[in-house]
Amino acid sequence: MMMVGATLVVLLLWCSASVGVETGRPRYHNTAEMEAALRAVADACPDITRLYSIGTSEEGRELWVLEISDNPGQHEPGEPEFRYTANIHGNEVLGRELLLYLANYLCSRYQAAESRVTRLVDETRIHLIPSLNPDGYEKAAELGHQSYRTSSAHGDYGRYNTRGVNLYRDFPGLGKVLFTNRNNNHKVQNNHLRIPDSYWSRQIANETKAFLKWAEIYPFVLGANLHGGSLVAVYPFDLGQNPSDLSSYSATADDELYRHLAGTYARAHPTMAKCGARVTCDNLNTTCNGGIKNGASWFSVPGSLLDYSYLGTNAMEVALELGCDKFPAPDELPRLWNDNREPLLSYLEQVHIGIKGFVRNNKGHGMPGAAISVQGIQHDITTAKDGDYWRLLVPGTYRVTAYWKSYEETKTCEVTRDGPATTCDFTLHTDLTSDMHSFLKNNIPDVEASPSGVAGQYQPCAAIAAYLITSTVTILYTIYWDNDS
Repeated sequence: MMMVGATLVVLLLWCSASVGVETGRPRYHNTAEMEAALRAVADACPDITRLYSIGTSEEGRELWVLEISDNPGQHEPGEPEFRYTANIHGNEVLGRELLLYLANYLCSRYQAAESRVTRLVDETRIHLIPSLNPDGYEKAAELGHQSYRTSSAHGDYGRYNTRGVNLYRDFPGLGKVLFTNRNNNHKVQNNHLRIPDSYWSRQIANETKAFLKWAEIYPFVLGANLHGGSLVAVYPFDLGQNPSDLSSYSATADDELYRHLAGTYARAHPTMAKCGARVTCDNLNTTCNGGIKNGASWFSVPGSLLDYSYLGTNAMEVALELGCDKFPAPDELPRLWNDNREPLLSYLEQVHIGIKGFVRNNKGHGMPGAAISVQGIQHDITTAKDGDYWRLLVPGTYRVTAYWKSYEETKTCEVTRDGPATTCDFTLHTDLTSDMHSFLKNNIPDVEASPSGVAGQYQPCAAIAAYLITSTVTILYTIYWDNDS
């Protein structure tokens, strides 16, 4: 009888998730229902999913992430990692539901062996976090979609977290560090800028701290965060380079690439880049300008997620404004999913453009923390713990240098228009030194072994989870000492 009851509970959770996501009467999911929907997808596709938490909100709600990959729970050397983050502003709720739709879509289409989805899942480690601000959502849901205070373009009821923090602007202000050093003619590091001590001296939101740790542990290559209140794809810099100018174009070294990334989403959307499409909530007129906008040219924003990602990590990130109505009526959700399904998939596929490869030493060991520098683009990225890297680039011919300390190699790498990413491997003629081992241990966090990385992982069976963790630690230990010998 107990087994029957347990089975019925699982079936009810699955039906609830399926009805709320793709079939039946559309509705919004509160925090408990969102978790149930994610668990249902994880149960339906256990071979390609892992549900884990990156921490908790100020009110103690879990910040759930659903990983979708052919080898969930591990970074595969040579495979890029991608993230979608939604509901950073609590009353901007469409993205939250779209990621539930997307999770269900990837699961079901993978099971159906659809070639496009199969390729994406097999070749990409995908992370979906439907709500970074569940506390704000619960507050906004008190008024729901019928209230001007939540749904209008200027509505802000539930926008912030429970302490009144705008999470999108709670990140380290690395743009200011970069621009100040430039203006003072200081030596300018163009990647992985150090977070100022002053940032840590103030009270940082729990949600922000969790995201920062997440971004540090995983070697993300590309991401996007989903918003509401306008209809446009926004790219960095968000911060203006002239402090006195509140709205002027502020280009990164990868401006052409960012315009391509934002444009990929906008062009795939039925109205975002359709000239003449009516956007009632602002006068940006971006539909006739490709549906994209430089953040600072809209309005200058300090401490944004976009600028932190670009200057503090390897990840490229854009912000997607999905419509004027921040809290659309539930009946609108199927249409909005249809509008955004292809853009979400097309943008995700951009993680596979440019160049990729490994940086190894002359003994064949992967070199973590080596820099990849592209001539003419003043922004480097660094290799992950296995020496693998991914450098997003638009089509062209590039002179690329891999370097670590005094060792370097330069070669020409061609990026074709139709992709996929061109493989450009490098060999640096140095032995695996003790200095490099020290760098690996102290600067390249291990995703699975890090004790503070992925708390609250969901697994169907605790025994299996314990076995996997023990096996992973054993394998990592063995690899480490084999490399050391």
